[in-house]
Amino acid sequence: MIRAAEIVKTVAEVRERVARARAEERSVGFVPTMGALHEGHLSLMRQARADCRYVVISIFVNPTQFPPGEDLERYPRDLRADVRRASEAGVDLVFAPEVDEIYPPGDCTFVEVTGTLVEGMCAPHRPGHFRGVTTVCAKLFSIVAADRAYFGEKDYQQLQIIKRMVRDLRLALEIVPMPTVREPDGLAMSSRNAYLSPEERRAAGVLYRALMKAKEQFEGRERKAAALVEVVTKTVATEPLARLQYAEARDAETLAAVRLIEGPVVLAVVAFVGKTRLIDNVVLGRR
Repeated sequence: MIRAAEIVKTVAEVRERVARARAEERSVGFVPTMGALHEGHLSLMRQARADCRYVVISIFVNPTQFPPGEDLERYPRDLRADVRRASEAGVDLVFAPEVDEIYPPGDCTFVEVTGTLVEGMCAPHRPGHFRGVTTVCAKLFSIVAADRAYFGEKDYQQLQIIKRMVRDLRLALEIVPMPTVREPDGLAMSSRNAYLSPEERRAAGVLYRALMKAKEQFEGRERKAAALVEVVTKTVATEPLARLQYAEARDAETLAAVRLIEGPVVLAVVAFVGKTRLIDNVVLGRR
């Protein structure tokens, strides 16, 4: 029989439950989410369950990471369904706060990572987004005080920024990266996939096909980053419903731009299919 996860709304409740788990010498795993849970999220929760004796998730649609004009108001929300899925994945505690609990009136502190990690890829296209991500994650990490936090590689730039923040702030927290979970046609699972019409959903597979064509070229000894980016760009252009926002090759650790692939590189692509912004990547040269 599946045990339902407990739902709490306040910082004090989270800290009390985690303190109780610590008193029982239970390690704590944490998965931050914005809800609309899918198999990608659940894979993180199941890994946390395998690694840790007490698993916490947050469900919080963070307003500070949505630049003006994005889909904050229509972002999918279904707390009841999310809690059911989280319970099935073995989650113990769901933290589902209201906005004022995370950003009380008068808050005036932000956390921001600078440098090459935020000079390319999504950053220029989503001003303020990563400052919102790092700020909310810093708050959540402080509230939950977990041993490990789990993030998917689909949001590769976000993952590297969070790892840098944790390292720079000397947080006693291990960031655990997890592979991208995909649909049968290769489309990376995302809460925003729910926006796609049936026709758009079929078209969305072009992102993965583009990355796989570039990977084939890399495995065939192509080492010029520009050539691989061109493969992605031309492949996406074959799909009439897709509009490329960017394709870039970046150092897998620093996210600095590269010309030749001499070590691990992330090849990232973002495109709009209809009005839905989709993101994907593949890491090349990873040993």
